[in-house]
Amino acid sequence: MDRLLENITNKFSELYNEDCLVVRSPGRINIIGEHTDYNDGFVLPAAIDKAIYIAISNRYDDAIHLYAQDYNASFTTNLNAVKRSEIEWANYILGVVNELQQSGFKLRGFNAVVSGDLPIGAGISSSAALECATVFALNELNQLELSRLQMAKITQKAEHHFAGVLCGIMDMFASLMGKKNHAIKLDCLSLEYEYVPLHLGDFTFLLFNTNVKHSLASSEYNTRRKQCEAGVALIHTHHAEIKSLRYATEAMLDKYVLPENALIDKRCRFIVNENRRLLLACEALQKNDLKTLGRYMFETHEGLRNEYEVSCVELDFLVDAVKNDDAVIGARMMGGGFGGCTINLVHKENVDAVISTISKKYEAAMKLPFSYHAVNIENGTEVISIL
Repeated sequence: MDRLLENITNKFSELYNEDCLVVRSPGRINIIGEHTDYNDGFVLPAAIDKAIYIAISNRYDDAIHLYAQDYNASFTTNLNAVKRSEIEWANYILGVVNELQQSGFKLRGFNAVVSGDLPIGAGISSSAALECATVFALNELNQLELSRLQMAKITQKAEHHFAGVLCGIMDMFASLMGKKNHAIKLDCLSLEYEYVPLHLGDFTFLLFNTNVKHSLASSEYNTRRKQCEAGVALIHTHHAEIKSLRYATEAMLDKYVLPENALIDKRCRFIVNENRRLLLACEALQKNDLKTLGRYMFETHEGLRNEYEVSCVELDFLVDAVKNDDAVIGARMMGGGFGGCTINLVHKENVDAVISTISKKYEAAMKLPFSYHAVNIENGTEVISIL
């Protein structure tokens, strides 16, 4: 953090010759609870120690001057001309500005430099982190007095309207609400949440990156949403109170969905079981029972592979490769699927050996580069420097 802070403040001073506020907003992992968010279910994310940083100051006009340090790229507009641009990274910032202005908040123009150590494209929510850093910083500069929940909702709308991704709220919520050494059990229906202790002891989380993103990802994501809705419709005909899979049971699937459509039943059954697994995983964490958590992680991957069918050969290879390794007590694909990372619960003493073994196997079998990210659980979005 010290090096990043020094680099971003030096660049800000070089570009704008003035003092700045610096906000850090982390990426996230999701320990268990995949594809449950848009089914009104539960998720279990945690903020991590890799983040996006924004150095920012108010201007005395309506101009917006942005600089992305990692791309060595600039973008300039003004508050009265905020619209989607061809520059992807700028859209995440502009989307937040647009949502704040649409909500009636008065902003001043600003100068900003963004940087970070959050890997792009690894599925740990670099876009949400940038949006959260932006809204948090603008809230501070303009004294908007927004709550963190309000900020999460604003950034979710920004993602919908400017990035064009109809995401759930989990990524933004985790980035803003994270707590060191805790996961967040989030109810995606009510947005009620509680912190669950993560006493990892001799273990740590490692992310293994497939370094692929298959073209199926976005189209199949939308298909899965429709399939879940179709299952709910079949149940709703007989139980008017069931409006999402959150309240569906396996008995309902057996009676109303399986006889009608076996594929829809498979999709819905994964979601129903995944919500159950998450609640049981939280109970295990309360007892500091990491082995049980790990078992549920492996079960989740099997469900994502065989029932929800959003895995891919590269993700399956990485999970299968650690299944019989005593140093790895849990592993699964993380995120929407068809690429990205697996999340692994690994004994600290064996980290180097596991990485060495898996990297050789993966690169030989998949003919792709292997990369990994060691992550620790950290606090959510915060001001780290006022100069």
